[in-house]
Amino acid sequence: MTRIRPAAAAAALLLALPPVAAAASPAGAAPAVAASTAAPAAVRAELPHPTGPYAVGQDVLELVDRDRPDPWVPSAGPRRLMVSVYYPAKAGTGNPAPYMTPGAARMLLDAKLPGNTIPTDALTATRTWAETGARPAPGRYPLVLLSPGFTMPRTSLTGLAEDLTSHGYVVALIDHTYENTGTTFPDGSTLPCVECGQLRSPEDWAGLDRSRARDVSFVIDRLTAHPHPAWRYTRMIDPDRIGTAGHSAGGAAAVPALLADDRIRAGADLDGTMDVPVPATGLGGKPFLMIGHPLPDGAEDTSWTESWPRLDGWKRWLTVTGTNHASFTDFPVLLDALGLPDADRTLPAARALQLTRTYATAFFDLHLKGLAQPLLDGPTPQNPEVSFHP
Repeated sequence: MTRIRPAAAAAALLLALPPVAAAASPAGAAPAVAASTAAPAAVRAELPHPTGPYAVGQDVLELVDRDRPDPWVPSAGPRRLMVSVYYPAKAGTGNPAPYMTPGAARMLLDAKLPGNTIPTDALTATRTWAETGARPAPGRYPLVLLSPGFTMPRTSLTGLAEDLTSHGYVVALIDHTYENTGTTFPDGSTLPCVECGQLRSPEDWAGLDRSRARDVSFVIDRLTAHPHPAWRYTRMIDPDRIGTAGHSAGGAAAVPALLADDRIRAGADLDGTMDVPVPATGLGGKPFLMIGHPLPDGAEDTSWTESWPRLDGWKRWLTVTGTNHASFTDFPVLLDALGLPDADRTLPAARALQLTRTYATAFFDLHLKGLAQPLLDGPTPQNPEVSFHP
């Protein structure tokens, strides 16, 4: 059914870059690979166009939790996060939003490809569909928090964030500082991945997931605070309709987030091993969606098989044929644009991202908007790649 454990997220990220020769490394580390001998021809990758009726606006916020020291670098002071907030907007009222900063792109490339020849703008020039400075559309919308995989920047979930927003959601896409290859702050600094290679036990991974859950709750605090919210358009958020989702470790963090925060009504895990398992008492009846790639020889992630019967609310477990661990992110789209191989994936990148967006949106439409979703009732001829378990 599903996937390798989140320690493999670091290796999965290599699928987004030329995997010439991976070096051996400790579990949880980001293996280095030899750089390709020549840079790819100049291309401009383009994310699939959002499928909903709304244009997409974007604000980028720095949020500082002054009540919590940074869990990984206490000497750095309070926990600092960078968050991209996407919102339904009036079309044509802003300027194109960049995919990622040059500093974050350079750290990503250097971490994965020592001596690499891939130009920074191969990532920074990726075509997105969000606009900075766009005027908000009228109305109040559900809020969805998105958390990326371990070592992965928040931009790896840009395609999902933009599509959810186009269907009438405010989306907060979180960079978990010191947990990805690089996070750029407004002062121009780009902070590195201190935790890469440091997670060696199940307890370490569970600690990461719980820390991310605290990040998610803090972002909700700041986006919905009264009378001094961190976001200028906080009036757009309906605080009674909040969900969370993520990829790999970000998806695993949905379990502790749902357990700890009563404001979060629904959660989705995209290919993330549950290092904090669903307890025997369940999730308080909260709905939960699991989407994963097939493991070799029909194997299943034991954390999913153990947690599945404990889920005490609406639940679905979907497997997408032809995908690998990175298929639920933007990275395969970037790979295809660069003409680079992607190990163990047979489903076209655009199709994998389309299915991810379609089922995630249907899940939140059902549970945060109350809209019937027959798509989630079982297999459909339109999506033969998607199987339902059990």
